[in-house]
Amino acid sequence: MTAGPRQAPAARHRPASSSRRRWLAGASVAALAAALGGCGFALRRAPALRFRSVQLRGFAERSPLAEELRRQIEASGTTRVVESPADADAVLEALVDAREKSVVASTAAGQVREVQLRARFDFRLRTPGGRELLAPREILLSRDMSYSETIALAKEQEEAALYRAMQNDIAAQVMRRLAAAGPL
Repeated sequence: MTAGPRQAPAARHRPASSSRRRWLAGASVAALAAALGGCGFALRRAPALRFRSVQLRGFAERSPLAEELRRQIEASGTTRVVESPADADAVLEALVDAREKSVVASTAAGQVREVQLRARFDFRLRTPGGRELLAPREILLSRDMSYSETIALAKEQEEAALYRAMQNDIAAQVMRRLAAAGPL
């Protein structure tokens, strides 16, 4: 019996080594970071305020807007919220903090089909001594929402989410206006 020529085993496909994959992943992340950095992209962060401490006054107890403002002010890293006007460099006074809901459209049978949600915040900024840093300002946001009695619970949750989004938007607008306020 003659043995035929011996065949070499089939070459196996070998995946790239894990160190090579890590290097490629790191290189692609670095390239992405360089590309985004070159275009001016930056994560949104709280603006730096010109005063070191602020008191929040005129808000209802446990106001969601006051809590969001407190969170964003503390996140700025330059300013802290204090309870006493004696410790504050500035006082953010809420004049109006209101939420409204009105019917925009209804059927001939009187069933509600669309509502409008509004969030209104009037405020001013002053020193503890009473000197005005920002004259009274108003921020008014509104959102339209469809409505159906058959899914009322889901619509209540949607309404709460829309109010939260408006509250976050109002807080961000207030922060930008506080950052632009004149010197103490």
